[in-house]
This record gives sequence, C-alpha cells and structure tokens, in this order.
Amino acid sequence: MINTNVLIFETNGDFAEELKGQFENAEGYVVCGTASDGKNAIRLIESVRPDIIITNLMLTDIDGIGIIDRALQICPECLVFVISNIPGDIVVNTVISHGATYYFVKPTAADVIVSRVVDMYNVKSQKDLPSPADKREKRKPASLDERISNIFITIGIPPHIKGFTYLREGIKMAVNDNTIINRVTKELYPKIGEKFGTTASKVERAIRHAIEVAWNRGRTDAISSIFGARVYIGSERPTNSEFIALVADKLSLENLT
Repeated sequence: MINTNVLIFETNGDFAEELKGQFENAEGYVVCGTASDGKNAIRLIESVRPDIIITNLMLTDIDGIGIIDRALQICPECLVFVISNIPGDIVVNTVISHGATYYFVKPTAADVIVSRVVDMYNVKSQKDLPSPADKREKRKPASLDERISNIFITIGIPPHIKGFTYLREGIKMAVNDNTIINRVTKELYPKIGEKFGTTASKVERAIRHAIEVAWNRGRTDAISSIFGARVYIGSERPTNSEFIALVADKLSLENLT
C-alpha cells in the first residue's frame, strides 16, 4: 500500500498531537512532520511534498494563507485544510479562493477533522473532487474587499474587531479618491462614522487599535512583504493615514480596482 503523507501545522502542541494520533488510527495515512510556525512549515513542505496539509490560519512568520500559496506552488495536487477560531464569510472565502479544500472553525474535535479529511481525500483520489490547482484557475478575480481583507489577515489584523471594517472602508475610499488622505480627520473619519452609525473619534480610535494589534503581533516578514522597502520595526508603526495611503497605493498600482 502507498502511504498518504500528511503534514500538520498547529500552534497548539497538544492539539497537533491529537490530530497526529487520529491519523495513526487511519489506515494508510502517515504524519511526516509537524510545525508551529510558518518558516518551518515551508521547509517541511519542500522536503516531504505531502499529499495533505492541515494548517492553522494564524501561524507566526508565514500565516495559513501564505502556507496555502507556497504549498500549491511546490505540490499543486496536495489538499490543504485550514483550522482557525475566526469565523466569517470573508475569511472563509479568502482561504478557499487561495485553493484550500476546507475550512474548520474551532472548536472542532480532532477525530472529526481527521474523518472529514480522509473522506475528502478519498473522493479526490477517485477523481470526483477538483484539484486545488483547478479551483485556483477557475476562481473569479478577487474583489477589492477580498484583497484588502487578505492583506489585513496576512499582517495580523483580526476580522472581529471594529477597526478591521473601518480600515477597509477607509482604504476603499482612498483607492477611489487618493486626495481624501489629506482630509482624514475632516472627511474620511466622518464619512466612515456616518456609514456605520458611530462618531469620527471612535472610528479614529478603532483604526489606531487595529494597526497596533497588527504591529504588536510582530509579523515583520508579512509587514515587509506588504510595504516593501519601508519597514517598520520595534515600536515604530505607521499612523492611520500612512497605513491607509500605503495599502491604497499598493492596490492602485496592482490594478486591483
């Protein structure tokens, strides 16, 4: 029998062991390695070239979306399953659009995850399930909302905080009118506040908090990949208007509008 090789990338060591134990009970499946951070995960993918990857969305260094993208470059036919405690259609759709086969929202029992993974891999082996490469080729171009959300998730801004939504709206406004960045206090914050039924000062504070959350998570590599040569280090971070302008410029240059 040819073994099905599995890699598990999970920040919770105990849960990773639970998943590994469940796969040991599934005939023909072998866990070839585990990692709790993105850099070691990529090294394992390059070495093992697995059939199945199970990854947490919020790894350090390189997050789950980065893992999907790199994994499907290295081994286009592998199936990638994502686990996270972040619900919401935007996150799920972003993960699936990058080629993930399935998205599990925690808390989900290890045996349930492994059972679903085995079922879906068996279907894929019978040629009834489109490969991740096929899904990526057929997917529609991502909307501006999805592109912005993808950037936020990559650098560590969680979707459940208010600043996530306010920042996204501000960036969309800046993409459509780049001069509004010069009128952040007098126009951008008030317009966002009006749309979401809050005050301009609360919008400003929520956006500042969202940026602080991302920088406090210390994802230097992800931040550098988004902002290029302008690297913010240590306690230094962009102001609200700088952040909005940087992301809006990036999107405009990439013709994502």
